[in-house]
Amino acid sequence: MLIGCPKEIKPQEFRVGLTPAAAGEAIARGHSVIVETNAGIGAGFTDEDYVAIGATVLDTAEEVFAKADMIVKVKEPQAVERKMLREGQLLFTYLHLAPDPEQTRDLLDSGCTAIAYETVTDRHGGLPLLAPMSEVAGRLAPQSGSWALQKANGGSGVLMGGVPGVRPANVAIIGGGVVGAAAARVAVGMGANVTVLDRSVPRLSYLDDVFMGRLTTQYSDMAGIAELLPRMDMVIGAVLIPGAAAPKLISREQLSLMKPGSVLVDVAIDQGGCFETSKATTHAEPIYDVDGIVHYCVANMPGAVARTSTIALGNATMPFMLALAGKGWKQACADDEHLLNGLNVHAGKLTYAAVGEALGLDYISGADALKI
Repeated sequence: MLIGCPKEIKPQEFRVGLTPAAAGEAIARGHSVIVETNAGIGAGFTDEDYVAIGATVLDTAEEVFAKADMIVKVKEPQAVERKMLREGQLLFTYLHLAPDPEQTRDLLDSGCTAIAYETVTDRHGGLPLLAPMSEVAGRLAPQSGSWALQKANGGSGVLMGGVPGVRPANVAIIGGGVVGAAAARVAVGMGANVTVLDRSVPRLSYLDDVFMGRLTTQYSDMAGIAELLPRMDMVIGAVLIPGAAAPKLISREQLSLMKPGSVLVDVAIDQGGCFETSKATTHAEPIYDVDGIVHYCVANMPGAVARTSTIALGNATMPFMLALAGKGWKQACADDEHLLNGLNVHAGKLTYAAVGEALGLDYISGADALKI
């Protein structure tokens, strides 16, 4: 198979879909790899690194899209990229279609087959291709939130860990999954007073054991969230419903419950955000103010630490990428139900129920898609 990797063009996105190591693994198995020039430079990989392992470097994204059988990316294809997709071409990347009707429509119109990292599953019920970036985003969330808390950035001027005689910041993390646990680890390490909310009592019990009493756990319901808000300096939204739009957990009216200069960090923004007032931002302009509350809603948080993120993502995606290239997508998905769960679009048909329900579109099952 001819595997293509274009340079990411989403603002301030420095990751790359294929590391030289992953490209080398594909080439060693008899595949060919083409990479757009400077695709890896933001993550510290030069064109020479790709050439050294046998890949071919091309001048433009247009060439990569025109030639490749499979496109491997990081972020969802932007509008100009979607126009370059073609019938029968395989796209393997993050998609986050539920809050994005325009992308969904363009992918359906293109006739391509699109497999989304974020809906591939594993036998433990986890999301193995989302997990590494969830780890990164979770660890970044308290750091980014502490920056937003600084007075010069519009925050209340509270230091996360406080100092002797002055209390630390109060931080609530809504969601105790991969993102929430990673955020809690860093927030606790920064010295903040941390409360984690989740609807799974076993998960709360696990976190209580792991953190050995260094944080507070609380069952997540609307009344409990509302009761916490007046005391919080920072709230991190870390909820996820696989493939679906994130639930809105804090309304605009509830912002009035919070102290001026408090910070909301919405890690769920790729799925539409879990706060009513959330809107996607970029690393160039990461924050904005609504009713005196600072919002940090960067849609590609892991892009800020592109090298770590790229290597972590490449480690996770490589086995699936090699299976798709080696067997073809139909056989690979037929052999692996967890990879089949990643199928979101095929031949003009939507193939993921949660996306169809979120956007009000008809959909078919992945199993039926294999028959087309």
